[in-house]
Amino acid sequence: MNQNKSTRFKSFFAPNSLRIQLLSRSLLILAVLLMLIGLLQYIFMREVIYRNKAVSLQTQVTSIPRKVWQYHGVSPENDPEHPPIFIPEAGLAFIDMEGNYSILSTGPGSSKPPRLAAEEYLAELSKIPRDELPRINDAGGNGPGSIEPPGLITPEHLDEREKNPGPSYKIIDAGGVEQLLVLQPVIDHGQVFGLIQASTLTSPLKELLIRQLLTFLFLSLIAMLIGLLGFSPILKRTLVPLFNMVDTAEQIDAGNLAKRFPTRQGQMEIDRLAESFNRMLERLGASFAAERETKEQMRRFIADASHELRTPLTSIHGFLEVLLRGAANQPDQLHKSLKSMHGESERLNKLVHDLLLLAKLDRTPRLELAEGMLDAVIRDMEPQLRILAGNRRFDLQIEPNVKCQYDSDKMKQVILNLFYNAVQHTDPEKGHIHISLCGGNNGVELSVQDNGPGIGAAHLPHVFDRFYRSDSSRTRKYGGSGLGLAITKSIVNAHGGTISVESREGEGCAFHIRLQRII
Repeated sequence: MNQNKSTRFKSFFAPNSLRIQLLSRSLLILAVLLMLIGLLQYIFMREVIYRNKAVSLQTQVTSIPRKVWQYHGVSPENDPEHPPIFIPEAGLAFIDMEGNYSILSTGPGSSKPPRLAAEEYLAELSKIPRDELPRINDAGGNGPGSIEPPGLITPEHLDEREKNPGPSYKIIDAGGVEQLLVLQPVIDHGQVFGLIQASTLTSPLKELLIRQLLTFLFLSLIAMLIGLLGFSPILKRTLVPLFNMVDTAEQIDAGNLAKRFPTRQGQMEIDRLAESFNRMLERLGASFAAERETKEQMRRFIADASHELRTPLTSIHGFLEVLLRGAANQPDQLHKSLKSMHGESERLNKLVHDLLLLAKLDRTPRLELAEGMLDAVIRDMEPQLRILAGNRRFDLQIEPNVKCQYDSDKMKQVILNLFYNAVQHTDPEKGHIHISLCGGNNGVELSVQDNGPGIGAAHLPHVFDRFYRSDSSRTRKYGGSGLGLAITKSIVNAHGGTISVESREGEGCAFHIRLQRII
């Protein structure tokens, strides 16, 4: 038992064990999924963080008072206070309609705002549709016909059918430093005056993304570690039914095929596998039982055949010894000896013939089956059967025009074997033998019945075995070698039919043959 536990423990952690393979492959799939999730999260969060920063810059730019832009020449009015322009962590620049560039404030670290080509600024200004400029306000303000106050165009000024979901921003490389840049048009009294450019470094945003990514990776590693610690015992418990099957399989051998695998372990695949193994064990058990039965039959066959062959040979040998001792000079003894040896040789010849016939029928028999009337065959045999019956009562009950496929010679042999068997087991004076033939939808049935001593229930299953006799003393009270019924059964099987026997001790017996009928 300890050795089995040690072996199982080692198998748990073997590289080629099912547990390790399931665990490693599951964790590998989990790791790949987490990497994909992390990559998608990085791409998605990068877009979200950049867009949120752009929205923040746009909001801060649009919140600057109008007089600040007037001071910088957007409006011809002068502001004596000269309010400063400042947005934390951002640099501002103004671009007029002719593409002239002027810095309003520097960015973080006193870095100058990046400058794009004039064509890019003009292209951005040309994208503003004229119908998106401030229009007459009929719902409020200063009353009908009033104009919205000048200032920066905001998302509320855009047509709902065409406005973008967020601000327009760009990621540019300015002197080896990556920056996020937002362009916002400036409108005063319905006229576009230029663009406000707000820019900020992307390095803080990237640091935020990297921190989020590292946090995700750290949490993923913790999740995988927890999965490793938690999944291992769960997997072990899941594989318990499989280990139970291994233990059961180790207990099964050729001498213990009665052992069966448990089939109700709560896992459909394992239960189906156990059921398949159990059916295989049943087939193996049946095969071994059939093999043992075949060996036993072969042993009995060899013993019985040896006995049957030895008896006439011993008799012939005995008579030859008598003749050699001088009986050959005595006409009476010579005649008796020769007559006895002739009878024994005939019996020996018949026995060998029957054995050869059985061997031929055991191979794939090729009978010449032809359609015909089975009742006509029995009618033709009636005179011969009555001679064999002697003083016994013999009855025929035959339905006319019973058509089926059969080999005429073989069917005659079947009828003679059954009839001769009935003659041997019935009283010569009080015996009664009845042959009947009838046809129906289920086929043709031929029956041979007698009023002999019958066959005991213990002997009924073996009446068609070769050399089997209910008379175990081998006294040959009724003669025969015990091969007639075996030959009969082989011939009937070769016709695709079946043969059965019904009998009770003291009440005679009845043999029934069933063949397929042709209508």
